[in-house]
Amino acid sequence: MKQTRRKFTPEFKTKVVLEALSERLPMAELAQKHELHPNQITQWKREFLDKTSDVFSKGEKARKTEQDYQQESEELYKTIGQLKVEVDWLKKKLQS
Repeated sequence: MKQTRRKFTPEFKTKVVLEALSERLPMAELAQKHELHPNQITQWKREFLDKTSDVFSKGEKARKTEQDYQQESEELYKTIGQLKVEVDWLKKKLQS
């Protein structure tokens, strides 16, 4: 029978990473405790540390995303208006 891949919740990953960062247990014992490979814990730890700066710049990214959304919607409305004018012009030409 084929084994299915185990999926871990973000809460579980965070718990394991925080335990790893506290360095109370050696990596091998921590891995054995949670039935994981030490490389997996190291990978989660590295990912956690790489993304910690995003926590404090959340508002800044949200503003950029909102500005991007507004700019994109303005461009789309402009394109819709242009297409509507072209369709109206073609309808008039077709009737003539």
